[in-house]
Amino acid sequence: MAKERVKNNTKKILLITTGGTIASSDMGNGLTPSMNADGLLSYITDADFKCNINHISLMNIDSSNMTPDHMCMIADTVAEYYDSYDGFVITHGTDTCAYTAAALSYMLVNPAKPIIITGSQLPINADGTDAVTNLKNAIYYACEDINGVFVVFNGKLICGTRASKLSTKSFDAFESVNAPVIATIKAGSIQYNVSYDSEFQAIFSYGSGNKFRAVTGLCPDILTIKLFPGIRSEIFDFAKNNYKAVIIECFGIGGIPTQYNNILTKIHELTVAGIIVVITTQCLYEGVSLDVYEVGKMLSNENVINAGDMTSESITMKLMWALAHCHSHDEIVKYMLETISYDRSNINYAYRTET
Repeated sequence: MAKERVKNNTKKILLITTGGTIASSDMGNGLTPSMNADGLLSYITDADFKCNINHISLMNIDSSNMTPDHMCMIADTVAEYYDSYDGFVITHGTDTCAYTAAALSYMLVNPAKPIIITGSQLPINADGTDAVTNLKNAIYYACEDINGVFVVFNGKLICGTRASKLSTKSFDAFESVNAPVIATIKAGSIQYNVSYDSEFQAIFSYGSGNKFRAVTGLCPDILTIKLFPGIRSEIFDFAKNNYKAVIIECFGIGGIPTQYNNILTKIHELTVAGIIVVITTQCLYEGVSLDVYEVGKMLSNENVINAGDMTSESITMKLMWALAHCHSHDEIVKYMLETISYDRSNINYAYRTET
């Protein structure tokens, strides 16, 4: 049952807490989540928000312990209360926040409301914390007329499929990868990025579109292999015998070893065995292009999926969703190549975007 904190305004927001640094304190063995939703909201006065806030303490875990099952619980909770609220704020540990944001982007289909995920680098009760500001900003964004799943951090509103954590300590820890930041809060006001083209305008079509539904369930039967000079090929044999899908983080825009230790042959063996193979890059920006170098063209002749400019978090969670819900190899390929919640584009951004 959601608990309510009422002000006489029109917007109704549901706060869902899951633990993380924002809710942590030092119990003698280092920081551990210990504060529920009531505790977090005690740091925000009535003057700080202009909406009615209900809250649920769903779980209280370090986000290192976040699992696909936990992500499904969060999605199911949003779905359960979807018709009763205008927006949602989910507090979450920062280490796996981007994974959960991506997972929700695939499990929550056609949301016509803002679903905001936030956290902090310091506990909310710590001196100089960023938690209060991030929580307040998340509530402000949850009251906006926008659609979809977003990460809010350090004032920035980032599409849930484009968020990545780049810094372990900095308050400006998250960036929008290969897509512009949607908005920022400056001088107390929200400023939207005017550079968005028509592809992104649906974010602002509040309350329109197809009917919302939740399609939960994730299959974690995948392995990510990061190539390195001298990698031994036996890992691909292990993957073929133990996993349904493999994500390969290649060099540059899609380079793989083809001499001395021929990884291309192992990839061929995976695809012949019916294993889903997704090709991505170890580089954060600009994505994969397999039509430039000979080694890339050789790889493109195999039955592999080109991840384009997707983030590693989105590739991982999209593939988990596809394995759980698609009924054939062809359906999985089609879904992975389709743009879902702005997760991939035909434009490769050559810079770290800011508003």
